[in-house]
Amino acid sequence: MSKRIVIALGGNALGNGPDEQFAAARNTAKAIADLIEEGHQVVISHGNGPQVGMIHLAMGELNAKEPDKYPPTPLPICGAMSQGYIGFDLQNTLRTELLDRGVNKEVVTLITQVVVDAGDPAFQKPTKPIGSFMSHEEALAVEAEGIYAVTEDAGRGWRRVVASPKPQRIVEIGLIEAMVNEGYIVIACGGGGIPVIQKGNQLEGVAAVIDKDYASCRLAKDLDADYLIILTAVEKAAIHYGKADQQWLSDISIAEAEKYIAEGHFAPGSMLPKMEAAVDFAKSKSGRRALITLLEKARDGVAGRTGTAIAG
Repeated sequence: MSKRIVIALGGNALGNGPDEQFAAARNTAKAIADLIEEGHQVVISHGNGPQVGMIHLAMGELNAKEPDKYPPTPLPICGAMSQGYIGFDLQNTLRTELLDRGVNKEVVTLITQVVVDAGDPAFQKPTKPIGSFMSHEEALAVEAEGIYAVTEDAGRGWRRVVASPKPQRIVEIGLIEAMVNEGYIVIACGGGGIPVIQKGNQLEGVAAVIDKDYASCRLAKDLDADYLIILTAVEKAAIHYGKADQQWLSDISIAEAEKYIAEGHFAPGSMLPKMEAAVDFAKSKSGRRALITLLEKARDGVAGRTGTAIAG
């Protein structure tokens, strides 16, 4: 039976450079084409962690050293660039894969803006490291000059840190829905979407990063999807991860998932946002299911053969 499925790809799964990204996109296209070939409607979102970092380094940090010659590129524009960069590879490799299978469907990437609340508490406590590493002395100088906030990142050095506000509204959702209804395969909300604040009729980009799992959940709810598939580096989520009593999770209820979240089983910035987004989607409407699994297991997961599935 045909399902409407939103698939959230991880940015790290797409490699650290153009060649790696293209190879990863070809592999991704095969798994997504399997679902399309079975008759499912598929909408794709993706992360952009390594990619937006590279763009920010090249056009933000390095340009800042010669601002009169090369004006530094603001983070929201770097995010827009990453959407086009990643979307270009995804839409072309998926189009090729589908045509090779005799499936004639158009694939389109939409530069997507996502409204956030200017009063979101995340702006008072930035948590998302971006950009290159600095020494402690460099970090102190940057902070003293009020250029931006910095944080120590897992013992590896100091980095710029920005807010990660929750998505409130997808600006282009009407257009996304119209294209999906017409049978197009849409790539949207790349990197969680470009965070913008509404000021009258003006949408103003802000230096922040929206978690792509939360944005994908918002997208799936707005499109009235049947499935939200969050792809990650493991076949299933687990409790007591990495310990002797580790337990892989298969079919679990919303109540069970919320209990495990409350008990602190999932790491912030890793599995926690995936589980929270999955629960949010599953509980938003009767019959909706969320799945966390590997890319190559997506089709088996929809068929109920693997993955961590969450439903009411």
